[in-house]
Amino acid sequence: MGAWTVRRVGLIGCVKKKGRESTQARNLYQSALFVGRVRFVERSCDAWWVLSALHGLLAPDQDVAPYDLTLSGMSAEERYQWSVMVLAAIDRHAGLEVGDVVEVHAGALYRDSGLVDGLLARGLRVEVPTRGLGIGEQLRFYKGS
Repeated sequence: MGAWTVRRVGLIGCVKKKGRESTQARNLYQSALFVGRVRFVERSCDAWWVLSALHGLLAPDQDVAPYDLTLSGMSAEERYQWSVMVLAAIDRHAGLEVGDVVEVHAGALYRDSGLVDGLLARGLRVEVPTRGLGIGEQLRFYKGS
């Protein structure tokens, strides 16, 4: 990217409701919230990734099997280690530079695990469009966008 080009990358938190068979990450997660988040970042971002409790960072077209693991079932230390793994994957795959924007479309357990702090420490700007909104408010936000 050029010196004056700012990239926008979306990070979308995984959800509990998943399909029953292996498929691309973009199709595995099947809640209205996930679908709304995808629609939003496909319009607002240059690229996007899924934040998976099990796999860390998934590309939308990456094949993945259904699984049953959540960050809420992890200790604070396990969530921190998860964020370290995700940040390392972002460093390897996302091609972000200082000043780029990362939109985080995920709950507080994802954001506050060390993920947002790590993004900021890399000189990235972090936006959380639905910060402070309950699930119902988030669904309305994504439906209206």
